[in-house]
Amino acid sequence: MMRRWLPILLLPLATGGCVSTAASIVKAPFQVAGKAIDWTTTSQEESDRNYGRKMRKQEAKEGKARREAAKRCRQDPNDREACQYQGYRAGYGG
Repeated sequence: MMRRWLPILLLPLATGGCVSTAASIVKAPFQVAGKAIDWTTTSQEESDRNYGRKMRKQEAKEGKARREAAKRCRQDPNDREACQYQGYRAGYGG
């Protein structure tokens, strides 16, 4: 009587590897698609880092323009146009 049940009881142990392999095969396309999406999209952290880098470059550009305007103003203090900075402003494009 026990001999009839033995193969049935051992069936999950024998097919355990097959089930996990089948599950891996089914999941593989979704994992590949997920990796492709990760590679093509920008994370919020990366976006913030890129924005910060862009703003630092813009602020450096503005600082340089302001120093040059201040130098022109020191050279000719009576020139109102030279003493009023109208140049590049960080965060406003350019």
